[in-house]
Amino acid sequence: ALPISGAIGYSGVYEKNITLAMGKELKSALEKAGYKVHLTRSGDKFINLRERYQIARRQKADLFMSIHADSAKNRSATGLSVYTLSENASDREAAALAERENKADLIGGMDLNNEDKELASIFISLSQNMTRKNSSDFAELLQCEMSKEVKLVANAHRFAGFAVLKAPDIPSVLIELGSLANRNEEKLLKQESYRKKLAKATVKAVDKYF
Repeated sequence: ALPISGAIGYSGVYEKNITLAMGKELKSALEKAGYKVHLTRSGDKFINLRERYQIARRQKADLFMSIHADSAKNRSATGLSVYTLSENASDREAAALAERENKADLIGGMDLNNEDKELASIFISLSQNMTRKNSSDFAELLQCEMSKEVKLVANAHRFAGFAVLKAPDIPSVLIELGSLANRNEEKLLKQESYRKKLAKATVKAVDKYF
């Protein structure tokens, strides 16, 4: 079966191709700045949403960025946004994680298998709260740096329950690069020079975060 393409742009460009190109651009820019970077995919392959942050956990990542491009029905919609995990979604995830049987190495190497559900839930909630705060700190830095280079949507730092943001111990953000349904924004996202601009701003935010 063919991999899922995601959103499809104004001219028919696939989100999966735009986001992979952006991921590779960002990897190159971050590595030049001295960071170790691991992509969840390096080719045309679909990876389950939760598996994406599990890859980050196996790599013992200090920061996780999920890159997307929207295709809103409103073709006049335009602008970049950054999402972090909402408080309600975080609480629900903590409870769900505490219910699972295998709690070994669930948060920062702590084995919760021998803890009761209530205590495990408290430990996970504390870890989630710190992770959510760090995620928001990075999102604010990213929003600030991006605003110097490209157009952002109003209230660009947003909150949602996206599955890719639910790692309990890795600060995580989801970056919506823009709307592929918008003719002009799709054209920009297809340009290497524009993606380099986004990568440059991201590196600055990463530097300030660490």
